[in-house]
Amino acid sequence: MTPAHRRLAVRAFSVLLFFTVLAGQFWRNLLGWWGFGVIAGLLTIGAVVLLVREKPEWSWRRSPKGVAAFLIVAALSIAWSHYPAASALGVGLTVATTIAAVFVGLCLSWAEFLRALGNALRWILGLSLLFELGVALFVRGPLLPNFVSYEGEKIPMAFYWSRGLLFDGGPIEGIVASRNLLGFIALLALIVFGIQLAAKTVQRRWGITWLVIAAVSFVLTRSATVTLAAVVVLAALGFALWARHRGPRRRGVVYLTAGAALVASVAALTLGWNLLLSIFGKSDDLTGRFDIWAAVSGLASERPLAGWGWIGYWAPWVDPFDSLAERKGVLYLQAHNAWLDVWFQLGIIGLVVFAAIVIPALWRSWFLAVDTAYDGRGAALPPRASALLPLLVLAALIAQSLAESRILVEGGWVLLVAVAFLTKRRQLSGEAMP
Repeated sequence: MTPAHRRLAVRAFSVLLFFTVLAGQFWRNLLGWWGFGVIAGLLTIGAVVLLVREKPEWSWRRSPKGVAAFLIVAALSIAWSHYPAASALGVGLTVATTIAAVFVGLCLSWAEFLRALGNALRWILGLSLLFELGVALFVRGPLLPNFVSYEGEKIPMAFYWSRGLLFDGGPIEGIVASRNLLGFIALLALIVFGIQLAAKTVQRRWGITWLVIAAVSFVLTRSATVTLAAVVVLAALGFALWARHRGPRRRGVVYLTAGAALVASVAALTLGWNLLLSIFGKSDDLTGRFDIWAAVSGLASERPLAGWGWIGYWAPWVDPFDSLAERKGVLYLQAHNAWLDVWFQLGIIGLVVFAAIVIPALWRSWFLAVDTAYDGRGAALPPRASALLPLLVLAALIAQSLAESRILVEGGWVLLVAVAFLTKRRQLSGEAMP
């Protein structure tokens, strides 16, 4: 295989990898858990094989130490876990997901990362809208996933693959079977497609078309949590562009304004909480999240230092997850707050190592976004739109982590770890942005 063909294989594999980690529920609903397991296993093997064949330049110095620390703590937690067998399974799945993320972080250039992620998002959004159109035209009602049976039961709406509400203006769930997840994917698409347009790495007409598709998908999901995450992303973009304009020696006012805006936002949320909920059509308990947070916090406080044991995505057959977060017949399998989930599973130790992934990655992403880049001869380069990508993706992930735990599993974890590796690599090597 020629080097060109090898790079083509890496890029194609990366698109399938991103598609699967972001839209895993599509495979589970289509093929069942066993079918999904086969696909996930093949992708993990493929990531290992490509890592070995590509032999990317790697050193411990260029690696984010927080990722290794988190995996070590998660693995050690099996020893004190309340559910050791489930913890072993959870650690194995997290390691497999991390392998996929490391492949992305080491084997893809910045341009390839942006292109592969963009292509995967196009597939997800395009298939989601076609799927919803098909359900609305031919099923004309809610559609259940394959390989499930609920005869004789009143089926909660959360169990359906799609509720068939496209012609009613949504909310739509798409192929991922969740309006919050589809909304977040649409938000990522708005970030990626917007950057590709600004960087002129796609044809203008093609880029605008997909930007509109992402915006329509975002609106049709009617997701309150993702709408708030979008506000955070816009704020991060605004402050980054302002900091670029001010230059490194005149950014004090930017940081002071950002701090004041954060304080004002917290105060506004506190004072206008009920109004905000009414705008988004949410109940006073944020659709059951307060009850879930209270239950998880109660258990976490019983083992505050090291937690109950890592599991990642909650296993519904294991105590206490079999009854911890049940609401209106639906058993929720996450704490709906990643930081609370980490505290519950790995205690304060886990929170420290998790923060050791997020905070340094955010720090590197900020300065990558706002600082002037230089070429090999020391000449200043014009600001690159693609330099904003890590910061905006992390802003979206962190905002989502306050209401969802998806940053700890599948696509959220892959993006977090991949950005951590890519920004570390860029910091030490000065790799050019597209």
